Amino acid sequence: MKSAVLTGIRTIEIIDQPPPAPLRPTDLLLKVIRVGICGSDLHYYTQGRIGDQVVHFPYSIGHECSAVVADTGKKATRFKPGDRVVVDPAVSCGICDQCRMGHYHTCREVRFLGCPGQREGCLSEFLVMPEDCCYGAQGLNPDQAALVEPLTIGYYAVQLSGDLKGKTIGILGSGPIGLSVLLSARTAGVSAVYMTDRLEYRIHAAIQQGAAWAGNPDRTDIVREILRHEPLELDVVFECCGQQTAFEQAIQLCKPMGKIAIVGIPETDQSSFPAHDARRKGLTFINVRRQNACILPVIDLIETGRISPDFMITHRFSLDQTAKAFELLADYQDGIIKAIVELG
Repeated sequence: MKSAVLTGIRTIEIIDQPPPAPLRPTDLLLKVIRVGICGSDLHYYTQGRIGDQVVHFPYSIGHECSAVVADTGKKATRFKPGDRVVVDPAVSCGICDQCRMGHYHTCREVRFLGCPGQREGCLSEFLVMPEDCCYGAQGLNPDQAALVEPLTIGYYAVQLSGDLKGKTIGILGSGPIGLSVLLSARTAGVSAVYMTDRLEYRIHAAIQQGAAWAGNPDRTDIVREILRHEPLELDVVFECCGQQTAFEQAIQLCKPMGKIAIVGIPETDQSSFPAHDARRKGLTFINVRRQNACILPVIDLIETGRISPDFMITHRFSLDQTAKAFELLADYQDGIIKAIVELG
């Protein structure tokens, strides 16, 4: 089978690999049809690491995918060949202390697609996954099914932040994850959303999708402008770009006893913040670790039309064009928001 593989920093090659190993009784053999490229994939592409997770080349990345069932293990009974599925990229052990508490996203033995030292990624023609990691997606088109995984990150961040009905929020970073937060926040009944990004076309997308205001921090004093609209500051701020300056802006924008949800992945190993300002305001910091039990709610939101995420997909590529897709995303070229690799 063909796979897109990282063979060095900013180097991707298409190689032929052996087909997946024989199925275990509860596994599914999946024909991958769509793969979305995530910001974490870009970290591996441009830096070869995220924190202590270091790529040893060659390595296949990618974890946002939709697929069609090609074959089933003898004890896999929920799906049949031809069924379309959303794939949860996290394979949890089910027996550690975290799993027993229902914290599957912080499983101590988790094996995540496209994560160094865990599982090979999904940028391949075929993939084997446990049946428990697959969710029926007959009501979604293949693109929407591939978008479910990043949408769950935004949905989970919103859930962790509490009741947002009537609240004002900020979203710093209007890439796919920031936009995913926006879509879920709107279904939660927020009164106003203020967004930022350094790319004008993403600011435009934020406004189109319902942000009350969006601005570029390189051109505007975004703290002053947002506080001009909301002099009592914001109830919750979602930091979705992993930038030090955005972390500091979040503290300035958040009202006393407010919450800051840290969603973005920083390029550096350490971040800092003005501790005295945060202490005087009594702020709560929420670290958002992927998602937990959010796939079915997000599928329902799409199927019922309460969110329409299709606008995020701006560029499409074949598997053979994967290197071009990463190059465009890494350099923010051609107005790209979300790149999808089509395999079927």
